[in-house]
Amino acid sequence: MLRITVGKGDEDYFRIQDAINAVPYGMEAEIIVSDGIYHEKIFSDKMDLTIRGEGNVYIVNSDGAHEIVERGMKRGTFRTYTAFFSGSRLRLENLTIVNGAGSGRDVGQAVALYLDADESELSKVRIVSHQDTLFLAPLPDKEREKGGFYGPRHLAPRKRTRSIFHDCYIAGSVDFIFGGGDALFDGCVIESVEPGFVTAPSGLRDWSGLVFLRSSFMARGLDDESVFLMRPWRPEGKACFIGCSFGPHIDRRGRCAWEGAERDESSFSVLECGSEEAVSLLSFFRT
Repeated sequence: MLRITVGKGDEDYFRIQDAINAVPYGMEAEIIVSDGIYHEKIFSDKMDLTIRGEGNVYIVNSDGAHEIVERGMKRGTFRTYTAFFSGSRLRLENLTIVNGAGSGRDVGQAVALYLDADESELSKVRIVSHQDTLFLAPLPDKEREKGGFYGPRHLAPRKRTRSIFHDCYIAGSVDFIFGGGDALFDGCVIESVEPGFVTAPSGLRDWSGLVFLRSSFMARGLDDESVFLMRPWRPEGKACFIGCSFGPHIDRRGRCAWEGAERDESSFSVLECGSEEAVSLLSFFRT
């Protein structure tokens, strides 16, 4: 395995992106990042990559969807990412990834982490933004407005992905965990920073969707029942909550429809640990 260090001292590289660029695509690699704040916009497409923070490691950028970037075009949702990861296998440990653009009311969507790897595993990772914090590829097959998917991989064939989050923290406001990927959030803390919607899944009916296991949904200073757990971005989106705890900010109905949706075949469920349906769902992530 190739091992590379990043930091402000005598490490191999000063910037995380430079270390990623040094990794040959087909080589398994581990990048160790030393304590510090790294103001970078990360793009990675490597076969088998681990990035591990030592100390307090922050990766920070501040792109918002409403920003005009060229030819009068807005940046759009999928070019706002602070960190984009593709490839076959990805592991992230002990990192904080931030999109500091601000509230979606002011700047629009602001993705902190865009996951496009076939298999991802994240442990003790903090992912922080407001609207559209975490995107789990694939994109839906069709966009609802021209240019809505403009960004990395928007022309690529859609592929099923699987991600597992252990003891992670995710903060946001509107649709802040979204996309078509299958993902398990195990023992995570999910914080709403404004009224809105936690998840906006868009996967297919036969996929697992977004599964939260023994995770805590919290907020500070929000009105009671001002946040929905789910509004499906596409008709077959799925979200399931197993043995989770919910603060008073969560609307007791849990789910609401996407405004103007042509049909709704989504799946929303709150289950007890050990139920037959819960065991079946979790088995997909443990194979």
